[in-house]
Amino acid sequence: MRIVLSITAAAALAALALLAQQPGGDGKQKAKAAPKNLKILAPDNFRVSMDVFTQALGVQCTFCHVQGAFDSDDKPQKNTARMMLTMSREINDRFGDGKVHVRCYTCHRGSPQPLTAPAP
Repeated sequence: MRIVLSITAAAALAALALLAQQPGGDGKQKAKAAPKNLKILAPDNFRVSMDVFTQALGVQCTFCHVQGAFDSDDKPQKNTARMMLTMSREINDRFGDGKVHVRCYTCHRGSPQPLTAPAP
């Protein structure tokens, strides 16, 4: 019984030693690459913003981004999103109180096209 436990413990230690030698094997997640081609969003919170956009518009990332080339500007929806962000920031700035009054969801309500009239 002692031999089995000793062999198991030795195998576990060897596996941990191999794991620690591999890149990112320290048990911590690898740092993600910094985003590229940001023109409106800040790099420190862009991921949160992306999650908000997908919920507000009811779309997936590839609605605005080229799969595998997220920094590409080939899809016109990406530039439209930039214009909409600029517009909503300008509207919010006009209130002068520093609060967010208008968001993507204000008009989109889970739809890729802004809802400009109530449902029939």
